[in-house]
Amino acid sequence: MNKPTIKHALPVTREEDFAQWYQAVIAEAELAEESGVRGCMVIKPWGYGIWERIQKLMDEQIKAAGVENCYFPLFIPLSYFAKEADHVEGFAKEMAVVTHHRLIADPKGGLVPDPEAKLEEPLVVRPTSETVIGAAMARWVQSWRDLPLLTNQWANVVRWEMRTRMFLRTSEFLWQEGHTAHADEADAMAETLRALEMYRAFAEGPLALPVIAGPKPENERFPGAVATYSIEAMMQDGKALQAGTSHYLGTGFAEAAGIRYQDKEGQQTLCHTTSWGVSTRMIGGVIMTHGDDDGLRTPPQVAPQQIVILPMLRDNDGDDALLAYCEALRAELAKLSAFGERVRVLLDKRPGKATQKRWAWVKKGVPLILEIGGRDAEGGQVSVLRRDRLWNEAAKANFVGMAQGEFVAMASAELEDIERSLYAEARARRDAQIERGVSDLAGLAAYFAEDRKFPGWVEIQWSRPTGAALDKVVEQLKALKLTIRNTPLDAAPAEGTCPFTGEPAVERILVARAY
Repeated sequence: MNKPTIKHALPVTREEDFAQWYQAVIAEAELAEESGVRGCMVIKPWGYGIWERIQKLMDEQIKAAGVENCYFPLFIPLSYFAKEADHVEGFAKEMAVVTHHRLIADPKGGLVPDPEAKLEEPLVVRPTSETVIGAAMARWVQSWRDLPLLTNQWANVVRWEMRTRMFLRTSEFLWQEGHTAHADEADAMAETLRALEMYRAFAEGPLALPVIAGPKPENERFPGAVATYSIEAMMQDGKALQAGTSHYLGTGFAEAAGIRYQDKEGQQTLCHTTSWGVSTRMIGGVIMTHGDDDGLRTPPQVAPQQIVILPMLRDNDGDDALLAYCEALRAELAKLSAFGERVRVLLDKRPGKATQKRWAWVKKGVPLILEIGGRDAEGGQVSVLRRDRLWNEAAKANFVGMAQGEFVAMASAELEDIERSLYAEARARRDAQIERGVSDLAGLAAYFAEDRKFPGWVEIQWSRPTGAALDKVVEQLKALKLTIRNTPLDAAPAEGTCPFTGEPAVERILVARAY
């Protein structure tokens, strides 16, 4: 017997057009919309609510590590960047620059910059804050007693992107950026790896997003960094998404900014600095990892609402009793805890049919949806829909009826099970799409051939070439539309030779198409 066909809520499926599906999820889940400025978006309440959850949970972890929040200016003098040549070269093509401080009317009735109001020094709209924070650190650090200096800021940044996609690559985005100064390399590296592990654990916990952590190759380092580490996540189309980075900056930024301290022997010594950050790009990762053909599936810890109650109102005398039942249930559920926090539950009393509202919440990815009619209220029942188990074998919404008390007793555990389920599904899919049997360039090209729609990643032997030899490899990969993602920290030992150089391999790298 053929399985019934499911009519999905989105106008396009992942299989038909993954890029259009992604945009459809954002629109139908009401996450964000275009703003009228190229590359900038309006983040709508559900999308911003997810970011607020990310911010709250991660900020707690940042502060638990002894890092203090600060805020630094949006405008940075151009001269600050000029002090660090590698850094300015890396960001030069992405910088938005303010050159005037006043507008005047033009003869056609419009507005133009006043030629008499040109700034003495152009101001760069913050693309990242190493330079301006470095200037502050140079003032704040005087003695070894001032170290380590651990700071973080939650802010927006601007990088003038040519090809934009909401959440993934936008001209303006939101992020946190940690910046720290240390007495020596060992302490700075420990902080770099602590931040990396914080990101890995956060991705695989609250976001249910399996990632691989490890160092980036020389050509993929943050401009001016000595070492860059990343967490890489696989999207459902097999592409990689760099979901967070942590950088050991050595003493280069400290030398440019004059961040020195008097050590215990009375000598002036350069600090070792780090920076690390994640952004609203994480939301794009959640969409492309957990979304299905009905919309978003929001992991419970970052869902603005974890449970939504939908009373089936009839516009009659029974509505008052039904609403009273639903409100009592909401209050009872709101007393519960899951993941160490109070459960977030919403009673949706807006006018309209419960079925129509149901699909709006399905598209947003609410973990648990309750539909309650008049007979349910009279009998002390609820109908429960898990967003990660949306359809039953009959191709109907997979509602499960149970007693109210039974649901209240299991609600917290159900939310935690949804997170585990989302992670397990994504982990199994990712692991099945990492190929480890490729040993030469021909095999690599064949694996990523055009007839493979969602090819995944290849883990391959690597001799760690540098300079011109690395440039040659990058060009070879570019011809195949591939990039090196990172060297997994937990990879098996290297064996054999590197297919790019023919030299003995010293480690394994991941190669993939990427966002």
